[in-house]
Amino acid sequence: MTGNASFYEAVTVAAGSLRASKLRSFLTLLGIILATATLIAVMSIIHGMDVYIATQVSDMGADGFRIRRVVMMGERDMKKYLQLQKRNPEMNREEYEFLKANAKLVREIGMEGFWGATVKRGAQTLEDVQVSGVTPNMAVINNIQVASGRYISDSDVARNRYAVFIGSEIKEKFFPSVDAAGKTLDVRGVPFEVVGVAKPLGSVFGQSRDEFITIPITTYFKMFNSRRGLGYNALALDRAHLEQAQDEIRSLLRAYRRLRPGQDDNFGMFSSDSLVNLWDRITGAIAATAVAVVSVFMVVGGVVIMNIMLAVVTERTHEIGIRKAVGARQADIMNQFLVE
Repeated sequence: MTGNASFYEAVTVAAGSLRASKLRSFLTLLGIILATATLIAVMSIIHGMDVYIATQVSDMGADGFRIRRVVMMGERDMKKYLQLQKRNPEMNREEYEFLKANAKLVREIGMEGFWGATVKRGAQTLEDVQVSGVTPNMAVINNIQVASGRYISDSDVARNRYAVFIGSEIKEKFFPSVDAAGKTLDVRGVPFEVVGVAKPLGSVFGQSRDEFITIPITTYFKMFNSRRGLGYNALALDRAHLEQAQDEIRSLLRAYRRLRPGQDDNFGMFSSDSLVNLWDRITGAIAATAVAVVSVFMVVGGVVIMNIMLAVVTERTHEIGIRKAVGARQADIMNQFLVE
């Protein structure tokens, strides 16, 4: 009971001292509060951005990857980029058919091309809208969700139909209060029938992902240069086979392009992991700097606390002497300062 009474007395005295010196107590805590809050905020933001990059920026999923003419992951050398643009050949339909026929470790492989075009309906016009020509399986590969109507079909591709699947922002622009399916849009002066509308995707870094239109790949070849802007998207059998599937596609492409052993790839490949790893490299330096700054705050806060504790002990020298004179033990005095 004596120990409990001594501890209770220490708590009472410490609480009274803190109440009597509110400004000193606040200043003691301020440095540590700011440093800890800053550290938590920085790490939370970085972690949140990692998740954001993985789930929003990339729509490939855990088992998807893409093959492009040029991929510059973190490279800043514009000269190298221009060299790759000159060296790497354009992707083409025959190459895609070769991969589709011979790849065994992918469950889906599709082709898409991108171009910019003016879209009109009556007096309304949108400039430089992203037009993508796709194979029908791109809905599965890119995890496209349909809000109404349907996606581009095999029949659309086989018949070279002027069918268009549109993003939600295009729908709101041209068909704000009616069902867009069955209506007509002019793409580059050519009338297209709207067959479906995508569910909203939102924006990434302030850029809308819903201002797009999608047409059959064969129609894309008719309207645009079929040997420019093409790329392949693929899904591995599962997450466990992702690296093996990428290696298989790399080997098939090198064989089709007759690259000798030791020659560099004249194409690029990346997956969601590649984007996340690139982001990790970018944020790693930011995180290291933030931790260093926060550490300085922590040290400064610790020094402030030690100085204030020293001042408290010094100003209570007389009090400590009186307490010892009336029978206080060394442990009782130590407990009071530790509790406070």
